Amino acid sequence: MVTGSSGSSPAEVARHWARSGVMALTGHRGAAPVLPVGDAAGWAARMSDRIAEATRQTRRPVLVDGARLLAERAAFTGHTRQGRTSPGGSCRLLPTADGWAAVSCARPDDPSLLGALIGHEADERLPERLADWLSGHTGAELDERSALLGLAAGAVRQQRPAGDPDAVAPPGPFRPVQDLLVVDFSALWAGPLCAHLLGLAGAQVVKVEVPTRPDGARLGNPDFYRLLHAGHRSVALDPADRDERRALHALVRRADIVIEASRPRALARFGLDAAAEVERGCTWVSITAYGRSSPRVGFGDDVAAANGLLGFDAQGLPVFCGDAIADPLTGLAAAVLALTEPEGGHGVLREVAMADVVAATLRKPEGDIGTAAEHLPLARPTARTPAGPVPAMGADTAEVLGRLGIGVP
Repeated sequence: MVTGSSGSSPAEVARHWARSGVMALTGHRGAAPVLPVGDAAGWAARMSDRIAEATRQTRRPVLVDGARLLAERAAFTGHTRQGRTSPGGSCRLLPTADGWAAVSCARPDDPSLLGALIGHEADERLPERLADWLSGHTGAELDERSALLGLAAGAVRQQRPAGDPDAVAPPGPFRPVQDLLVVDFSALWAGPLCAHLLGLAGAQVVKVEVPTRPDGARLGNPDFYRLLHAGHRSVALDPADRDERRALHALVRRADIVIEASRPRALARFGLDAAAEVERGCTWVSITAYGRSSPRVGFGDDVAAANGLLGFDAQGLPVFCGDAIADPLTGLAAAVLALTEPEGGHGVLREVAMADVVAATLRKPEGDIGTAAEHLPLARPTARTPAGPVPAMGADTAEVLGRLGIGVP
């Protein structure tokens, strides 16, 4: 039973979850799907309704179903529910001395970092050793050490108070983005989804990558990558090279909207100053796991689970809710913010913390959602069709820089 208070009835919440495809990704393999807590599917649908409202009077109205976007990646990859292992396989829910933890191992350096966490060299027994270590340590200890090491891991807060559904993307007047220049430094899913939605609305999106550190999603499902990046230009610039660094700065200075998902110190190494760009009138969208001032890092699975967006099995134990669900939720919120007119028409820094987005979705209606969902047909993850091909990394560097009057390195 899920109880609480929100503006949505149990029947409405259940309908959104049932048609989203997320329930097919929630629960144990071979067992019945599990109804997640909160109203994330309904919240996502409301975000996509706001995007439709923002673009309805333009030549490029954006009509997407936010609830279905939450499970869309799995429609391409074929991933399904695996209980306490995320559908993509890179995150696990493990018991701690005082509860549960979500621990991701997705990056090449993560095994070494996990070895440092538990004080043992990473070897073939790392998963077993990690489980043993967690069982003897509290969630607070894990949070502290993960922040120091830069690990995407955190204690699960099953009773986190729900946030204000409008807190991360408060209502406001919209602005047209057709023909605005969007410079997108983000990777993986949340930031690229934001850029994708702005591109559908007619913005000119330029994806910027460092040649030595391309978007890791390029190595994932190619059709899903095409879905998010079709129609965008690809620029590759190395800030370690003096001329390319100068071109990078010039490109950012011409941007109407910048999307990034890096901590401020990483941007500083590139010589980028969000405050200066905001001062000249840019909308700067900054996506992080826990906020720009937090040392913590995270990905869609561990942030969602650690902040209470879960399902619970027949034994009352936690299971993952969907596939990296904090990512598409955050991408939707970021797009709404980018489409919202800054106060006074000036520049603005839009901070979008994934943990805050998750909290905004946890409001619960009064009543038994499970009963309302019992007889609803459950949709499988569904995918939209990619709009076309995507360029190879850096294929458009000379064309984009030349068109903007920036000297080509």
